[in-house]
Amino acid sequence: MYKVFINDKLIIITSSSQKENNFPAYSFKSITFDEILAQLKSKEIKGINLYSADLETDWKSFCGNMKVIPAAGGLVLNAKKEVLFIFRNNVWDLPKGWIEKGETKEIAAIREVEEECGISNLKLIKPLVTTYHIYFHKGTKLKETHWFLMTSDDENKLTPQTEEGITSVGFKNNSEIDKILLNSYANIKLVYDTYKKTEILLK
Repeated sequence: MYKVFINDKLIIITSSSQKENNFPAYSFKSITFDEILAQLKSKEIKGINLYSADLETDWKSFCGNMKVIPAAGGLVLNAKKEVLFIFRNNVWDLPKGWIEKGETKEIAAIREVEEECGISNLKLIKPLVTTYHIYFHKGTKLKETHWFLMTSDDENKLTPQTEEGITSVGFKNNSEIDKILLNSYANIKLVYDTYKKTEILLK
């Protein structure tokens, strides 16, 4: 299954016939990319299901409609199991950025977290999830972000990367995160939910 966000609307591409939402459903082959975008412009429609008989082939076909921008980021925990958040352009976010030429996903994720938060002593624990979202800037782009679970014992004052529009950075506890996620992106909620499910499995 692939989940692709356009703002807070969702495109689900799946080989499963089980419907878990109230979104309209189509065979992948029966609807064009432009028709999908047109459907999602409707205020009434929160998402769309696309059923595929050949998921990986159809996913490649879907991605072929856009320029794919690879990125990487981290969900970082401190010793108290608090999560590192950034406040960028008046929205709460997790640190992430583009993968530069020659970088691995892992190296890019650590570099971006270090740059955006002014943090050190990062340790990569494991991959969490890959998120996808479509945005429109000089054409249609698909941002593919590889997220990693990390830890840090750095207790120095953190420094937001203001030139990237980040005005605040800090570790947040569970009650703070509940409020933060009300002013965040749908794919960030997906990353956090994936982490919480992982945390339960590890207990």
